[in-house]
Amino acid sequence: MSETEVGSPFSVLRSLFSVFRETTIMSFAYIGFGSNVGDRLGNITRALQLIANHRAVTITKKSRLYETEPVGYEKQTWFLNGVIEIKTSLSPSKLLRFLKHIEHRVGRKKTVRWGPREIDLDILLYNHVYIDTLGLTIPHPHMHERGFVLVPLAEISPQVVHPILQKNAQQLLAKIADSKGVKFFGVLE
Repeated sequence: MSETEVGSPFSVLRSLFSVFRETTIMSFAYIGFGSNVGDRLGNITRALQLIANHRAVTITKKSRLYETEPVGYEKQTWFLNGVIEIKTSLSPSKLLRFLKHIEHRVGRKKTVRWGPREIDLDILLYNHVYIDTLGLTIPHPHMHERGFVLVPLAEISPQVVHPILQKNAQQLLAKIADSKGVKFFGVLE
């Protein structure tokens, strides 16, 4: 009987390795989205469809849409904003590259910082990790200050915890003053 036959220690290890290799570790992430250029609702719908079409991403929760005052550069049209929860096997850096690719496909153009955008897709949270590299910071460095992020995040996941501040979305929302510029707009299909 050879070592590679069924039931041998070698075949059992090979089967276990095969199962391990095919097992995908899934992570949860929260993505903030917004648009204030052109067909705002159409831009958001297209971006979310492109996200949903990726085989390594499943949208598990979707907030309602909110119309929000611009922050930073204020001489621009109000935004439509929301948040989705996703389950993904993409690493944080691959997820960022994927989202930037979608922004490009939807038509985002470089403008001034915090300026008008056809679509903006930001990783707010990824599991409970803290990442601070040149191109990627998780949790999003300003999420705890922004009503346009916290209102929809608290709507879909009020108990999700900011890994640095150790407060959940509902607690963070209660501490900010800028949620007055966040108005219910509608429900996404």
